[in-house]
Amino acid sequence: MRLGIDLGGSKIEIIALGTAGEELLRRRVPTPQGDYAGTLSAIASLVEQAERELQQRGTVGVGIPGALSALTGRVKNANSTCLIGKPLKTDLEARLQREVRLANDANCFALSEATDGAAAGAEVVFGVILGSGVGGGIVVHGRVLTGANAIAGEWGHNPFPPLPLVARDESQLPVCYCGHRGCVETFISGPGMRRDHFEQNGDMLDPAVIVSRAAAGDAACEGTLQRYEARLAMALAEVINILDPSVIVLGGGLSNILRLYENVPHLWGRHVFSDQVATRLVGNRHGDSSGVRGAAWLWDHPT
Repeated sequence: MRLGIDLGGSKIEIIALGTAGEELLRRRVPTPQGDYAGTLSAIASLVEQAERELQQRGTVGVGIPGALSALTGRVKNANSTCLIGKPLKTDLEARLQREVRLANDANCFALSEATDGAAAGAEVVFGVILGSGVGGGIVVHGRVLTGANAIAGEWGHNPFPPLPLVARDESQLPVCYCGHRGCVETFISGPGMRRDHFEQNGDMLDPAVIVSRAAAGDAACEGTLQRYEARLAMALAEVINILDPSVIVLGGGLSNILRLYENVPHLWGRHVFSDQVATRLVGNRHGDSSGVRGAAWLWDHPT
């Protein structure tokens, strides 16, 4: 039995997968906000309850909103800041009395979709999380690519490409939670779409409302979506130029915008250094289960 944990900012979810990847159990509890000790206890309780209910012991994989430092073994780059600097892997192994495998949550998403999801069988997969933030994960021949600095796939914190590079006023660029200005994340996340619509039109709307109004013929909302698609296409073109993936899989709330899958590939070709682009842009198969399923698969496809 494989147990996967998705440690999110608002919820902690567990899944138990059987031999063939079938779902045996799935539970979720609220994340103890800002409470590292409480988070450890919540994860341990989920594992213990699942094993007691299913009457078997499982391997444990955990997807986290950050990464483990190769230098210290502690959590870094986590938007759940109570995890930063903590020996999460060591502490969980002590609580659960077994080895635990940890990976970035976007890597877990990519692994899930590359294993038995929308990109199953593809040689190189780039998994994209488009939600309140922007994340990415890379799977090559069925294995997560972590990288020398444990940041492979973190395209959301690259400078956003369409901005003028000459004589631009950096102080006018939006601030990212990482401390820099003008990151990809600040433009193509959900908050980035809301901010762009507000700056252009003066009203603050959620992405779902923008999509709905655009479909009903609202010109302002249509313009917001077209700008978003152009920005996403250029940002993904940079990924294609470097990684050249077979498939790009979208996840997160904005992946539900169906027009992206037709419009973005029509736009990214002008920015890709090739006479044609064979990379496919697809939606995820496992929805909000993908991250937790990928955590469970870490034991079959080690990093």
